[in-house]
Amino acid sequence: MFSGLARTAAILVAFLLGALIPQAHAFSGAIQWLIMGMLFLVFLCTNWTRQSLQRSHLLLLAANLFMAFAGLALGWLVGGREVGLAGFFAGIAPTAAAAPVIISFMRRDVTYVTAAFLVTNLVVAALLPVLLPWVLGEVDATLFLRVTGTVALLIFTPMALALIVRRIYPSAVQWPARLRDVSFGAWVMTLFLVMANASHFLRTQADVSRLMLVEIAAVTILICAANFALGRWIGGRIYGPEASQSLGQKNTSFTLFLALTYASPLVALGPTCYILWHNLWNSWQLHRVHRKTPQPPAP
Repeated sequence: MFSGLARTAAILVAFLLGALIPQAHAFSGAIQWLIMGMLFLVFLCTNWTRQSLQRSHLLLLAANLFMAFAGLALGWLVGGREVGLAGFFAGIAPTAAAAPVIISFMRRDVTYVTAAFLVTNLVVAALLPVLLPWVLGEVDATLFLRVTGTVALLIFTPMALALIVRRIYPSAVQWPARLRDVSFGAWVMTLFLVMANASHFLRTQADVSRLMLVEIAAVTILICAANFALGRWIGGRIYGPEASQSLGQKNTSFTLFLALTYASPLVALGPTCYILWHNLWNSWQLHRVHRKTPQPPAP
């Protein structure tokens, strides 16, 4: 099993190798299949009941949508359309599949974060076919149908497949725990391919200014910090850490693929930067938990 330190190192190495090997962008078509595989495993072990839903989950959903348009507005003010779109794709991302795992390491309520994952992913996936054409300025039926097909493939196909497999083979709910390292490896490979794609774009587009890259990085780190802080406020005394994680740790691989497909690799740097920011914060949180946990005496 990967330790917390090994996971952090693997993520940073994936970013570094992707930046150094832009040729790997040729395999970026594998990103959607890696995402679908990871979501399939998540849906296999996801159990949710009506009792799991809290009033704060609806507030988290509203905050998720609000931060998307706040990112769009802030980015547009800072650097124009491309930076605004980068902020939107970073902000609209729903709760990450890995958020329940991180919250379990923090010894908090996994059920709460799992419910947030389901609510935000399903609602955001349903809304994106309507929102994306409007945000991209291409309001037509063709783009609506294309986005609908992409979202259905990425989110609803692995969910339906997981439900079928669970019904036919109930023991399949144990697969995600057994394949946790495989799922993490798929996530690391996704990061590598995403960074390679971004690196290839930056190397071949000489007209992209460094200022714009700094603007995208600045906007996304502000969105990230605001998400974790706003989530903690929404969760209050009881669910503060859980709500913070639910709003702050995002399923950026989903919106990153949409940005690559319907916008540009430059816009995709928004969710790419967000990946770095929320993983750095997660590493710090896990480090604090490790320090506070009593360690067994040395033999």
